[in-house]
Amino acid sequence: MTTLPVPLRGEVALRGLHKSFALEGRSIPILTNFDLTIRGGESLAIVGASGAGKTTLLRILAGLETADTGDILIDGEPAGGLGSACAVIFQEPRLLPWLTVLRNVAFGLEARGTAPATARERAGRYLRLVGLAGFEEAYPRQLSGGMAQRVGIARALTTQPEILLLDEPFGALDAMTKLAMQEELVRIWREENVTMVTVTHDLEEAVFLADRVLVLSRNRTQAPRLIDVSLPRPRERTSSAFVALRQELMAEFGLH
Repeated sequence: MTTLPVPLRGEVALRGLHKSFALEGRSIPILTNFDLTIRGGESLAIVGASGAGKTTLLRILAGLETADTGDILIDGEPAGGLGSACAVIFQEPRLLPWLTVLRNVAFGLEARGTAPATARERAGRYLRLVGLAGFEEAYPRQLSGGMAQRVGIARALTTQPEILLLDEPFGALDAMTKLAMQEELVRIWREENVTMVTVTHDLEEAVFLADRVLVLSRNRTQAPRLIDVSLPRPRERTSSAFVALRQELMAEFGLH
């Protein structure tokens, strides 16, 4: 008898989402009758021009914004937002400068009531995962930008989320550090088996990170488009297939 593979947890289904904002007495639609299924364990990148709704969508997923109408299902169960099932990584790591690296990573767990010894043991494990063993007692001011963002990733992973949400996580880094962090993020995503959703303006980053790319348009009459990225991993940025996909994304925005 054939045994079917068990699907990874962390599937998110968005059904009929509407979101608008009030501006000078007018209602400005951001998302209109929006449907999307994010497969458990996949890496999804969201791209689009400013104002297309990328960050709004991510904030709704995180429970930081509420949709006007519509449903969110997590592994088939209704939810108003992902809450404790997800962790969010922002462009700035937002570390507490008076705490050591280890204490920064453990802080969220301790705030949720985890015993300090347990929180710090888990924090140490994730610091090793992101390549920061030996920096546990350093302070944020002693870290480079890339190292600080690694601390932010470790802090998010300590809660052992099913879904990892990233909002322009490497936008503030220099080009070389950014490339290295993209490779590290792919490694961590594969080791942790989480569902990963990344908002980015960097089209090459989208192709490098994602299994699928969601393209959002500021033109509300133009339906969102999903582009499959079926390239093997590890991905070679200079391969003809990689370059072709990047060019396909550029064409979506009228770029050449």
